Amino acid sequence: MPNRDEFPHVFEELKKILQSHVPPLVATTDTPDNYYLNTAVPIVAKQPPGFFAAAVQIKKNYVSYHLMSVYVFPDLLENISDRLKKRMQGKSCFNFSTVDAPMFAELAQLTAEGFQRFRENQQRFPS
Repeated sequence: MPNRDEFPHVFEELKKILQSHVPPLVATTDTPDNYYLNTAVPIVAKQPPGFFAAAVQIKKNYVSYHLMSVYVFPDLLENISDRLKKRMQGKSCFNFSTVDAPMFAELAQLTAEGFQRFRENQQRFPS
């Protein structure tokens, strides 16, 4: 069973990754156990403004990091480490129960690449 006492610290470290992208992304929820980011404008054709971009949530057994760019652009996952890949649940969620600085650094890089891809598509499909 994971040590839930660690979860707030894990949450804060993952939240820092996302906070570095505000703006241009917009924080729509910011509570001690949930942090959500949306885009301010559409990122792909026919999407409304406010598209869900990422989130960090404290759950019962882990802290979840949701990154929609890897769902929209799955090729972003081609070069991630096996260690980070093992943290994946579904197509766009990574789960952690402790702070892992090297893995968080890799996740920060993946997040930056994903948000860059969103910006490139925003230019391709202006609102």
